[in-house]
Amino acid sequence: MVFQAPTAEELGLYLGLDEIVGDRAALLILQAVALCETVVKPMPDGATPVVLSAAGRAYVNPQQVSYETIGPASVQRPSGSGGLYLTKSDKAALKALAGRGGAFTVDPTPATADPSPTYPVDDAGFADEFEPGWGYA
Repeated sequence: MVFQAPTAEELGLYLGLDEIVGDRAALLILQAVALCETVVKPMPDGATPVVLSAAGRAYVNPQQVSYETIGPASVQRPSGSGGLYLTKSDKAALKALAGRGGAFTVDPTPATADPSPTYPVDDAGFADEFEPGWGYA
């Protein structure tokens, strides 16, 4: 199956908005897909939540405002909670969906390796004479 980018309507549903600016949402989704493709390419099938998450952050808080006061009401958002970016968990999810990011082993032994010893082997056996005290006469 090939990755299908989410639509502007799906982004509105994801954010819980009744109305959404379609052109702006479509642009943010395309930019989120391009950003995700810097981590994995081609995009894996299940990458839609990551794309929606990145595009949703940018749609709701494009200027990365962290503190806002309007009249008697004030809102404080976490630092870095807006704009178009991928979090560490977004990147990890993309890699996991693409089948990367897990543990692996590398066997450095060549396929032509011979298990026989490479040190010198005396095929003639032991010499008949040993020094005194070594158990042979």
